[in-house]
Amino acid sequence: MKKIDLSKSRSEKSYKVGDKIKVSDLMQKNYTYILSEPIGKNFDPDFNPELTPSQMLKFGVFEGKYLNDCTKEFPKEWYENALHKLSPEKPDISKNYFKIKSRQPLQIWIKSGTADII
Repeated sequence: MKKIDLSKSRSEKSYKVGDKIKVSDLMQKNYTYILSEPIGKNFDPDFNPELTPSQMLKFGVFEGKYLNDCTKEFPKEWYENALHKLSPEKPDISKNYFKIKSRQPLQIWIKSGTADII
């Protein structure tokens, strides 16, 4: 069984504005960006997330597949308390907080009562 490897992950405190972040995961290959703001700071005023990445990982978002191939890009603290909710091999509905497949039409979420629609 494949496990999430945090041995090459960096501590959040080690990230500094100006760092070059190298990315090579399933979505992007050989991509580099410059960290332009401190982690978790100076968001656009219209961006008001309800959960942090760490909290999303703990909820097993996307059946435990969220960010689990990006551990070298993001702080290890995001993952440390969520390892039991990650599924590196394939999506696993049992990892998802709501115990349903997340990649479904909105109507399914509304019917299940898990979507808080106002």
